[in-house]
Amino acid sequence: MSKTEQLESRVGRRLIERQWTVATAESCSGGLIAHRLTNVPGASSYYLGGIVAYSNSVKTAMLGVDPEDLARYGAVSEPVARQMAEGVRQRLAADCALAVTGVAGPSGGTPEKPVGLVFIALAAPGVDRVTRNLFEGSREDIKTQTADHALSMLLEYLA
Repeated sequence: MSKTEQLESRVGRRLIERQWTVATAESCSGGLIAHRLTNVPGASSYYLGGIVAYSNSVKTAMLGVDPEDLARYGAVSEPVARQMAEGVRQRLAADCALAVTGVAGPSGGTPEKPVGLVFIALAAPGVDRVTRNLFEGSREDIKTQTADHALSMLLEYLA
């Protein structure tokens, strides 16, 4: 079993122990977190589903992200990540939710929002947490690091 498989397995065990469910809202990771969660046998007992919200129109229509916040802060921002997590949590009636939005590259970065900038949000009872991360490497490396950090954030919360 690889290190990443162990991470999602540990997340799954903790969710089962609490009898909790999780949902995901992903932009820059393109569904990788959902993929990793569902690679664990028995994931259907705790993983409800996810929304890959790559476009801003999907972020607003499916996740309830405020269009004014998208215009003011941009899709890659703390407020948008927070709203994505809470939106998917509410819409799928999950106990907790993860959301990610960022610039996976290799293009699309700016001095203010460089390639590798990713916001990861966790919405759960008693927590509304967003981290700002700056990952390095290829597009695939950034997506992998994003999924690792998101799953680690959830595992830490469930500990």
